[in-house]
Amino acid sequence: MSTDTKHIKIQEYDYPLPDERIAKFPITERDHSKLLVYNKGQVSEDKFYHISDHLPKGALMVFNNTKVIQARMHFRKETGALIEVFLMEPAAPTDYELMFQTTQHCAWLCMVGNLKKWKEGALRRKFVIKGNELTLSATMDREKAAAKAGGTNYWIDFEWDNGKVSFAEILEEVGELPIPPYLNRSTQESDKTTYQTVYSKIKGSVAAPTAGLHFTDKVLAAIDEAGIERDELTLHVGAGTFKPVKSTEIAGHNMHTEYVVVHRHTLERLLRHGCAAIAVGTTSVRTLESLYYMGVKLESNASLSEEELHVGQWEPYDLEHNADGWAVVDGVPVSPGKSIQNLIDYLDRDGIGALHSSTQIIIAPGYSYKIVRILVTNFHQPQSTLLLLVSAFVKGDWRKIYDYALNHDFRFLSYGDSSLLMP
Repeated sequence: MSTDTKHIKIQEYDYPLPDERIAKFPITERDHSKLLVYNKGQVSEDKFYHISDHLPKGALMVFNNTKVIQARMHFRKETGALIEVFLMEPAAPTDYELMFQTTQHCAWLCMVGNLKKWKEGALRRKFVIKGNELTLSATMDREKAAAKAGGTNYWIDFEWDNGKVSFAEILEEVGELPIPPYLNRSTQESDKTTYQTVYSKIKGSVAAPTAGLHFTDKVLAAIDEAGIERDELTLHVGAGTFKPVKSTEIAGHNMHTEYVVVHRHTLERLLRHGCAAIAVGTTSVRTLESLYYMGVKLESNASLSEEELHVGQWEPYDLEHNADGWAVVDGVPVSPGKSIQNLIDYLDRDGIGALHSSTQIIIAPGYSYKIVRILVTNFHQPQSTLLLLVSAFVKGDWRKIYDYALNHDFRFLSYGDSSLLMP
């Protein structure tokens, strides 16, 4: 794996993206979007609802089933100042599932809008839910914030005076769905449906895994009929996915941490498919490729905790690799099959059905893919880490793909058109 990756200059991944090419709203029928097909260097186009015609029979297709939460909350101070609290990740409890079931109190790490107007004291908001009046208060713990969040997010304690109401229900009532900042518009009621995939299940993301927005039940049925297996994993997408690269070289960019859940049956299915998968979206890519490095960690120490399986931003690049791109541990290359088997053994030893960990992996030119063979993805922002991931996947041929999309009226970013990349 290339040691030059850290010295990649982000301006080499720039392209002109006029504002009118950014899709501000989705098209009416989500599976009628355009599909750019990149097959062994050749570019063509089709409609998304034909995607199953282009996929290899017997392949395994992996989807991210995370669901976007209504993570933005607004509080008005007595002075009239409007404070926005944007939920980033659960702090107490840290488990997403437990968090949404909490009653009466919980804590999140949050971004705070108009922070200078919130010096002290609690923010309060009254509303009615299930016929009961309820007061929700938000209090900032500045000491905990500095220790836990590294200065950008703040520790916010939430309390409410009705023990029958869960935090999930509160968000449904008062939260607002966060849509990408580059849409430059406020959230509409329609976004609650259109900014979720049809297969979203597990609450926790603050941004949609947008490659999945094109799928409909009809398209999924066609994929099944074409003899392609489907499976799901969960990566909760953080707002860091929109974080611009501000450093000249990507070595200076700090990747955000995202939380992943992968069930044992998914790992088994990966093994049956020779550890080769079609990834729906860059979030599925980052999860699948992180699994390989989690299994590599277990090769040298089988008794790590799930937290210790976390994949750091540069860990994959700091390891020795053989000519096939496999990591070498104690002089022995670790194949993808061995790595995934290590994870299955790890779960079995502890008697647990799913792996819960996190990743900070950055995938950029110089990275060699271990599991992902085919990628379904939208068109990403210039000078973004997502564009680096695509470039690494198509061995640097991204300009051909993006030039074609720009010259053939494709729509860009979250609500834009799709591409099927088969290098």
